[in-house]
Amino acid sequence: MRAVITGIGVTAPNGLGADAYWSAVLRGESGIRPIGRFDASGYPVRLVGEVPDYEPADYLPGRLVPQTDQMTRLALMAMDWAIADAGVDLSALPADQIGIVTGNSVGGLEFSQRELEKLWSVGSKHVSAYLSFAWFYAANTGQISIRHGLRGPGGVLTGYVGGLDAVAHARRYVRDGIPLVVSGAVDSVMCPLGWVIELTNRKVSAHPDPARAYLPFDAAACGYLPGEGGAILIAEDDATARARGARPYGEITGHGATFDPPPGSSREPGLRKAIETALRDAGMTPRDIGVVFADAAGVAALDRAEAAVIAAVFGPRAVPVTAPKTMTGRLHSGSPALDIATALLSMRHGVIPPTINVTDPVAADQLDLVLDAPREASPRAALVLARGDGLNSAIVLSAHPGKLSEAASPAARARRRT
Repeated sequence: MRAVITGIGVTAPNGLGADAYWSAVLRGESGIRPIGRFDASGYPVRLVGEVPDYEPADYLPGRLVPQTDQMTRLALMAMDWAIADAGVDLSALPADQIGIVTGNSVGGLEFSQRELEKLWSVGSKHVSAYLSFAWFYAANTGQISIRHGLRGPGGVLTGYVGGLDAVAHARRYVRDGIPLVVSGAVDSVMCPLGWVIELTNRKVSAHPDPARAYLPFDAAACGYLPGEGGAILIAEDDATARARGARPYGEITGHGATFDPPPGSSREPGLRKAIETALRDAGMTPRDIGVVFADAAGVAALDRAEAAVIAAVFGPRAVPVTAPKTMTGRLHSGSPALDIATALLSMRHGVIPPTINVTDPVAADQLDLVLDAPREASPRAALVLARGDGLNSAIVLSAHPGKLSEAASPAARARRRT
């Protein structure tokens, strides 16, 4: 059973919908902007990858709008677009044969803040229970399942890498015989409560210039910028997808996940093992990978560590490396899910998106960074990396045979140029 991605739904700071997002990425258009959702004048960081103003009622039934927070709305919108993109009628499938597994890291904090404000007079002893309830209330999996009546196997993977690991778990479900699985992640930290929590890690950039605040692998790197959004993906068995005439973006081919050793340990971090495990799972060698979508922490020590692993596995400057999240910020669990969507679009269209704003890449990193503008290429396989909270995850995606020739054709290249 081969798990392929047939539908992509994107909600990102630089585009709502996969087409709008992809066009913005190819233009190098950033969604980093001053915080507009709440008054941030009293905070040391005032820049974020924020989804621009939109009217929720234009995309969702009116009854859902007052019942949901920003993250949940974005997830439901992405789900609708992913289903439409896949061209699948969920009502034609048995509800217990549709699986769902998504990532969730910080989503639900906006709803939690509302509840805290309502319950402040009740007393702090009740707060933790309500916060726990709010967390699961806002989880992508729960809200999507309720709206679409999904009753198949499901789950939520927490943490920054959750959006990537969720896609890997979708492959497991498909291999176990579930014909269709909803996966990916959408996250949002955009509320005063979430912002205060975010700033406690001391890795967020306080640079006031949107073009200089988040510079992974640059000598001037000074931290990262958070963002909101992500991607919902539809995974299916390849034979089933072909039988109904679907045109998959690509296949989920390999996955590896590791823990980092305790601080102060003499053991090396686990990223390299995660990459090597993913390649082995895919039956590939480093030479088979046509592009690496880096985690791109934007923190000097973390960037040096990631660059060293990439150079060690693939060789110095031996594979194109990109970090289009410089246009969106790091979206928590939504970020690796969006990177997976971007990698699939990259293989379909035969072009590697750029890492914007990086002007002084650290030479010692020995990375072939794709800078300034998209690079024409036809990668047959892509590696997507994610790190956070001591976890490392890597996923290998393969171009679908039905799309490879189209991506490389002169006509397709001419369409991209126009």
